[in-house]
Amino acid sequence: MNNQLLIGWREWVSLPDLELPHIKAKIDSGARTSTLHAFTLKPYSKKGVQRVKFSVHPLQNNSDIVVECDALVADRRDVTDSGGHREKRYVIETTVQLGNSQWTIEMTLTNRDSMKFRMLLGRTAMCPQFLIDPGKSFVEGKKPHGLKRSY
Repeated sequence: MNNQLLIGWREWVSLPDLELPHIKAKIDSGARTSTLHAFTLKPYSKKGVQRVKFSVHPLQNNSDIVVECDALVADRRDVTDSGGHREKRYVIETTVQLGNSQWTIEMTLTNRDSMKFRMLLGRTAMCPQFLIDPGKSFVEGKKPHGLKRSY
């Protein structure tokens, strides 16, 4: 029996740990790592634990809306983007919600102002129950439900 959930090549997701109620994500099986648009990254230490504060423009083509985020630093890694450029990025762990599914993923932080999508959901973050239909978009609906905050 097939228990896979069909999703499109782009979906609305939420990142409740970061208080981001909805952000359009490209479902990118070609990208190993998930990535979130972030700027003004400010690393700091709290009780000996590395954390990072950063800002996010969660909506495409809208720099008026800014969400301030704070997360535990899981790692710093060299990441090669699709253009072949290497960059050392902060890696955080956070909860992602897509439809009724919720799970923890690793995500790198980088400035994606010049990119169409504010977030990529890479293949290491995809739950095995998802089946991607590259001909469909927003299979799980326009925006996630039941969140504390909206823009």
